[in-house]
Amino acid sequence: MNLEERILRAEQELEPCFSEIDRIALFNSEKVLSAFREERIAVRHFAPSSGYGYGDEGREALGKVFARAFGSEKAIVSPSILSGTHAITCALFGILRPEEDMLIISGTPYDTLRNVIWETGNGSLQDFKIGADVVPLDPNGKIDFNAVQAALALKPYRVVYLQRSRGYELRDSFTTDEIGKACDFVRNCGFGGCIFVDNCYGEFAERYEPTQAGADLIAGSLIKNPGGGLAPTGGYIAGKETYVNAVANRLTAPSVGAEIGSYAYGYQSYFQGFFLAPHTVAQALKGSLLIGKCLEDMGYENFPKLDRIPADITRAVRFHTERELVDFIVSVQECSPVDSFVRPEAWDMPGYENKVIMAAGTFVGGATGELSADAPIREPYTAYFQGGLTYEHCRIACKRILQKLN
Repeated sequence: MNLEERILRAEQELEPCFSEIDRIALFNSEKVLSAFREERIAVRHFAPSSGYGYGDEGREALGKVFARAFGSEKAIVSPSILSGTHAITCALFGILRPEEDMLIISGTPYDTLRNVIWETGNGSLQDFKIGADVVPLDPNGKIDFNAVQAALALKPYRVVYLQRSRGYELRDSFTTDEIGKACDFVRNCGFGGCIFVDNCYGEFAERYEPTQAGADLIAGSLIKNPGGGLAPTGGYIAGKETYVNAVANRLTAPSVGAEIGSYAYGYQSYFQGFFLAPHTVAQALKGSLLIGKCLEDMGYENFPKLDRIPADITRAVRFHTERELVDFIVSVQECSPVDSFVRPEAWDMPGYENKVIMAAGTFVGGATGELSADAPIREPYTAYFQGGLTYEHCRIACKRILQKLN
């Protein structure tokens, strides 16, 4: 069987999942369109602003559209938020105060956040005498509810934190339903503080967001799902107004909060990207399933399993050797629209514990909403890929990957 026949067979087997993804995209597209219409978005909202940005209608309207689409009371959407880690950091510092603690119930968080929490001497939470305890996941990669209950009984935590995506762990990302059950459980344990979800990679993968399932606050990056491939930078924080206001005071200053913030390039790409996001996320989900299925047929274990709709746009693939891992990353770069001629090399990327090799031939630098892949150079040799603005690109890349690994 040649490569094209393999891909066609995989597409036929995945058709039920593809159809459901299309239905999810339609639901979310209607939800976003309704948010645009209800907030009466007009051409004037695309206009640039300068200086302090007082009365910047575009900034304010963009936040309202995000908030309405995500079922939250308020949202900050800002080009000044530089990454998902930055958005999460602003939120944590905005809510937590010295001598307070947070409980992380989804295992050890992603590499770039660990220094934010525990590093000493760099302005971390620990430097401000803010504590953070971790509840490991159970052997199946799920929330250990008994351990969570025991931890909540030990001290009065201010924040319960959950990372939706797998990060560099071999577990499934949490579904909105699982997040909702965790929120209900935490509340039933008597917790009255802020339930905060790192929503990176998960926006529009399902019909509802964590803020519609019990979470008080979510945060993410615009060069992932919600930017739709058009947002050139930025991030968002959405949730209950009291918490979003506290985060705004950290992002700017307590005296001005969310009342300032200008952007000299205008907001059209942000509005248009958010409008396209449900569709581009669907394309990435289909691409994830196709590449995962074809690699599984070649004997490479990958997560999540292929009999379900992924809860986010990331996929983990376990390779047998470092060489296979590197070949996979290189093949993604070779099939990129930008810098396809560049060979990725592992390097000491800031914020990571191991050398990382990354394929990122993207229009927006480092955009993981576009087809990209990365991996820490450590055993077990596992690559993580995500994104794909069009299914066609994912399909073409799939053939290239199979050729490289054959």
